[in-house]
Amino acid sequence: MTDPNLRELLEKVQNELENVEATDDDGRAKLRDLDTDIRDLMQRSDEDMKTDESMLERLEETIEHFEETHPQFTMMLSQMMTILSNAGI
Repeated sequence: MTDPNLRELLEKVQNELENVEATDDDGRAKLRDLDTDIRDLMQRSDEDMKTDESMLERLEETIEHFEETHPQFTMMLSQMMTILSNAGI
């Protein structure tokens, strides 16, 4: 991945993941999935950045799950979702 803004945001989100505490199994699963998706995105090349609807759906579900308890985190996730959508991912 060569987009420095996206890479920087992914790194910030990944760092923030360490500070987010989920109080239920669903939240913990969403955070694990998000961590996996971020690692996958960071390893992709620009040519391999294709649409991944399931990733965007998981991201949207994570935003909805944490928006009340972790507003800063979900704001970063919303930014990430916008950038990924604009990039056609």
